[in-house]
Amino acid sequence: MHAREHIKKALADALGTLGIARGDAILLEHPAELSHGDYATGAALQYAKQTGLAPRELAEKIVAALGTVEGVAKTEIAGPGFINFHLSSAALAETLQAARDEQWGRSKLYEGEHVLLEYTSPNLFKPLHVGNLVGNIVGESLARLFDFSAAQVTRINYPSDIGLTVAKGVWGIQKTGADPSDIHALGEAYRAGNQAYEEGGDAKKEIDDLNRRIYEGDAELNAVREAGVKTSLAHLNAICKQLGTSFDFELFESEAGKVGAEIVRNKIGEVFEESQGAVVFPGEKHGLHTRVFLNSAGWPTYEAKDIGNFKLKTGRYKSWTQYFVVTGAEQKEYFKVVIAAIRMLFPEAQQKIVAHVATGFLTPTTGKMSSRAGNVITGESILADLGEAAKERAKESRADDTDALAQQVAVAAIKYQILKQAAGKDIIFDRERALSLEGDSGPYLQYSHARTSAILEKAAEQGVTPKADAAAEPNDVARLVSRFPDIVERAAQMREPHIVTTYLVQLAGAFNSYYAQVHILDGSTSSPHKVALTDAVRQTLKNGLYLLGIPAPTLM
Repeated sequence: MHAREHIKKALADALGTLGIARGDAILLEHPAELSHGDYATGAALQYAKQTGLAPRELAEKIVAALGTVEGVAKTEIAGPGFINFHLSSAALAETLQAARDEQWGRSKLYEGEHVLLEYTSPNLFKPLHVGNLVGNIVGESLARLFDFSAAQVTRINYPSDIGLTVAKGVWGIQKTGADPSDIHALGEAYRAGNQAYEEGGDAKKEIDDLNRRIYEGDAELNAVREAGVKTSLAHLNAICKQLGTSFDFELFESEAGKVGAEIVRNKIGEVFEESQGAVVFPGEKHGLHTRVFLNSAGWPTYEAKDIGNFKLKTGRYKSWTQYFVVTGAEQKEYFKVVIAAIRMLFPEAQQKIVAHVATGFLTPTTGKMSSRAGNVITGESILADLGEAAKERAKESRADDTDALAQQVAVAAIKYQILKQAAGKDIIFDRERALSLEGDSGPYLQYSHARTSAILEKAAEQGVTPKADAAAEPNDVARLVSRFPDIVERAAQMREPHIVTTYLVQLAGAFNSYYAQVHILDGSTSSPHKVALTDAVRQTLKNGLYLLGIPAPTLM
């Protein structure tokens, strides 16, 4: 049993001894200051009113009733009645040994849960939008957090392969003679179509008509569409591979549209209403806003397609218990309506979690990043720009393959900058800060991991076997390592990867300070413990970086 569980049990027993009826779980948290201990509880404040005692007076009674708690060296009262617990040297040494295992940080939090997680989901026929890049990075991290917490996770991509965006691209191919098997030519064709559409006139009418004909099944137009879709998907898969993502299921908008339209038509008068030739969901009746699900021409809108999307996904994965769609924060109100409609259409969704996970908008601090899309900063251009910049820095590394390292650093740079923000918060992307090997960055965490790996390599050469010493004086690094499982659990519960990024930077900073002050391989009897501590930090950084979807190189 972990020290945290011993503390929880001892608190529950102490409160029972004092005759306090508990309606809520006992909450334990980590004090912000390491000097204040490893765990803290506000139980005295929580139950003071019930007992008629002042919080601090109740805290004194709780501490007296606790007695000796296994794994705890010292218990103290702070402030108005918080109770702080300091772990013992033996408990921390036991944790360090556990932290050296590859499974470190995993839990059974979501055992038995089946999570359907949809993310990335770009419009095809155009360069990868930076919003889709952000969605991919957030979605992949959430998938790993759920997986680390014992959930069955199904990663789903829902690309848009039909609709106005695609029609613009097909029109552009016709007008420019572009080769739909060439991704860059495809992008140029889309830009030509988009520009023509925005200018209006005959071109806009032609594209609208072309869009209608594609929906109606025009064989020639759909052959062009399918060729472009194939090229776009191959390019998307290459980018996803670089980002460390592979999907379990890919569902296309063209498939979902037909299913969704049929469901909507069959529920007119029950869930949906006819309005001015269209079919709408009357959101005002549910405290929301009204949205069109079938337009006046009878074609499914994005809303109806999302109904079909839900039907097809949950029909394929019938054991699902949680369902998340990761997209931009600007779609919050859209998804409130869609999810309300889903809950009315599918009774099983009423008892399960169906939610939209909002992502922020990424804005660069400078316009210097190159882009093949003219003035538009695409997800691809950001990765390419970071990769080129990282190559210069990788030349000075110890890595055997500097190009591979540069790509790993580029991925770390962009992922960390996105994931360090709370869900839905906008991201200000600073390239120089993102690539920095000092402080608040992904490459800094990679460098810290590489440093621990180098120390362990030297320890092996010198024949020093890692072994945590139960009598060693606790330090901040050991205390931080012990917090990792709690950090992962909290991040998974709140669906907030930034909790992991904040923790990892704190751990890396503490270890690097320790490294600057302590000679680890000094030949003393304390070396095995110091090497075990280093190994625990290495594994914690590696597992934490994995949760962020960031590679952990051993040489930098």
